[in-house]
Amino acid sequence: MLPDQGLGDTRELHLAWLRYYRSTVERKLTGLSEEELRTSRLPSGWSPLELLRHLVFMERRWIRWGFTAEQVDDPWGDADADDQWRLAPGDDLDGLLGRLQAGGERTEEIVAAAELGASAAVGGRFGAGAEVPTLNWILFHVLQEYARHVGQLDVARELADGRTGE
Repeated sequence: MLPDQGLGDTRELHLAWLRYYRSTVERKLTGLSEEELRTSRLPSGWSPLELLRHLVFMERRWIRWGFTAEQVDDPWGDADADDQWRLAPGDDLDGLLGRLQAGGERTEEIVAAAELGASAAVGGRFGAGAEVPTLNWILFHVLQEYARHVGQLDVARELADGRTGE
């Protein structure tokens, strides 16, 4: 279900749309066969599970490593040396969806405790002397990443089994 159109608070709008996109990703992936989850029907070559892993890492990279400068293991662990998305041994739908939801919960905690106009901390994604974005900018960026990739997942799902819609 789409976020409430009456929401006027920017913080709550960000969080509501992020929740919506995470749930849409889950709906789009649930019901695909293991083969469909792990193979690509697209010229770019990514599989739906690889896209899901990318979303897990993308949100973590921008919010935890980027905004808070939390030291995270392997922040670019969703891609190989050629910047192609990849899966790790043992990655599966349930595990990655669990990580997506846990990451979303951590995002909510971080956003609740910070001002939207606060600048990202130095020491994680952003080094000393770097221009750093605000939390508001980061949240808009994460939303556009989700929106773009959910659109791509729409196409992949339609090609897999004809299922369309939100």
